[in-house]
Amino acid sequence: MTLQTALQQGQKLLTDAGILAPRLTAEVLLAHAIACPRSWLYAHSDEELKELWWIHYGRYLHQRLEGIPTQYITGTQEFFGRDFRVTPDVLIPRPETEHLIEAALKFSVSTILDIGTGSGSIAITLALETEARVTATDISLPALKIGRDNSTRLAALVDFLQCDLGSALRDHAFDMVVSNPPYIPETDRATLQHEVRDHEPGLALFAGDDGLAVYARLIPEAKRLLKPGGRLILELGIGSLAPVREMLAPTWRDIEVLPDLAQIPRVISATR
Repeated sequence: MTLQTALQQGQKLLTDAGILAPRLTAEVLLAHAIACPRSWLYAHSDEELKELWWIHYGRYLHQRLEGIPTQYITGTQEFFGRDFRVTPDVLIPRPETEHLIEAALKFSVSTILDIGTGSGSIAITLALETEARVTATDISLPALKIGRDNSTRLAALVDFLQCDLGSALRDHAFDMVVSNPPYIPETDRATLQHEVRDHEPGLALFAGDDGLAVYARLIPEAKRLLKPGGRLILELGIGSLAPVREMLAPTWRDIEVLPDLAQIPRVISATR
């Protein structure tokens, strides 16, 4: 069997199972099985598939058909032009979160705190894109291990700390606080794609019946942690703009909202 035939067969299996982007998924899984870039597949499309490659490729296809996200199979996800290691202990970084990075890069600051860091994608990206000293917290020790591993591999200087939100940190310590908090309502659990619901960490997804529970705790915590004039930047869930803006309105100023490419409000920022 040639690589081209293997791709075609994999694509058909994924298509018949209703998997999104079946051709791309087949390419990614086959490239992972061979340990080569996707471009190599096209340059060697007539090459015979080795038995070991077929064993790995078949296993990866089976895992994807069972609903395991491609990123957990390959162990990697690109974010802001860099590859991050991901496992089921951390949320898979989404392209939409890059808007949070863009919002943060508008400001020149010396200290940044990323709350709920997960894979470390936000903290590490900001550490590499700025000259700021970056601290990252998470309540999950397994998630922090992944974040620290990514930080080491990408040569980013980030301090990782296990705690609930920023509870282990002193008052008024940071120029900027950023976070992509859990914001999916528990009531939406049954309607989520099973790849997300059954495989990504619930701790990083769900936030009470209305999806606002973490925002309600995080916003006053950020006020405590920020220096006067410091900036808070948060990713928004669908439908959360109005209630989050209301939480900020009494004591925060310069509130700005950044939409994503679909013109959905995706990031909100405000000054302490």
